Amino acid sequence: MQFNLEKTDPESQARAGTITLDHGPVETPIFMPVGTVGTVKGVHQRELANDINPDIILGNTYHLYLRPQTTVLEKAGGLHKFMNWDRNILTDSGGYQVYSLSANRKIKEEGVKFKSHIDGSMHFFTPENVMEIQRTIGADIIMAFDECTPYPCDYNYAKRSMHMTHRWLDRCVAHLDKTPLKYGYNQTLFPIVQGSTYKDLRKQSAEYIASVGAAGNAIGGLSVGEPAEEMYAMTEVVTAVLPEDKPRYLMGVGTPINLLENIALGIDMFDCVMPTRNGRNGMLFTAHGTINIKNKKWETDFSPIDDMDITWVDTAYSKAYVRHLFKVNELLGMQIATIHNLGFYLWLVREARKHILAGDFTTWKNKMVKQMDKRL
Repeated sequence: MQFNLEKTDPESQARAGTITLDHGPVETPIFMPVGTVGTVKGVHQRELANDINPDIILGNTYHLYLRPQTTVLEKAGGLHKFMNWDRNILTDSGGYQVYSLSANRKIKEEGVKFKSHIDGSMHFFTPENVMEIQRTIGADIIMAFDECTPYPCDYNYAKRSMHMTHRWLDRCVAHLDKTPLKYGYNQTLFPIVQGSTYKDLRKQSAEYIASVGAAGNAIGGLSVGEPAEEMYAMTEVVTAVLPEDKPRYLMGVGTPINLLENIALGIDMFDCVMPTRNGRNGMLFTAHGTINIKNKKWETDFSPIDDMDITWVDTAYSKAYVRHLFKVNELLGMQIATIHNLGFYLWLVREARKHILAGDFTTWKNKMVKQMDKRL
């Protein structure tokens, strides 16, 4: 993997760059649509490629391990071939899913024992087998196994957890060096900074992760319930430490405003289920604020969802029509909303890139944050 940093905004830490992977270049800043179980929910791969057009998407190690299982993925030749996707894929480590199973898992130094949410069967994740699982899935970027701490989190617990995440990272690196590639292209490991919302822990973790010398680095354990200002504060602490010549990935974030504010702090990569999940529930993101398309006020509004040229959905379907689809429980309504939201997120990060390159990102960002911080 290579990362070329092209320009930094003169009034902030926002950066424009290009990550080069074996399945093609990724222009940053980038938002990665979440394809948890080998599909971005409700979106055909043809629509994903042509209408949304991301350079990279995300898959989930925990879910893919359980279904369809790694034996199926290996026989298929990896996730790319299994889902017919010829661009880049990133897989998370499963650490966040294990965190979310708080009532059904036990964490210890060796790894995490957990109960499947599907059938109650018991499984065990270690840094070593998570590397093997991700080798078999075949993503271009794979994540080190970590513990994602809850919010709020006791300082001593956060400290112990952070050090364990660092030890797990060392085990991931050692095991990955002994685990051969399976499908003829390279895979790049990203370590994950932890430390909850404690500045000293975040700084210490970022220093440890930076010392590993990985090709890229991630920030985990945020967007788990803490106020946005705490998220931004922790991000600022970490980006001040992580090397400038490596891409920085903020995991699981966030709203359109979160994206812009974190881009301004030096983040290059994002993922979040919000555009797809909220879209399926009738919330549409636009350049002028959010829309609850189920509201009666849109019943006879025949204007496009947004007045900016973001995706084909905007001119093809009116607010009134999409509202009608939701009211009669037609699946097409959820699909249109999902594609619109993903299209908007990709438009937003690409516009951010344009303004970084043009040198006026901060002015544009401040205007967009005000515009989008409304319920229409």
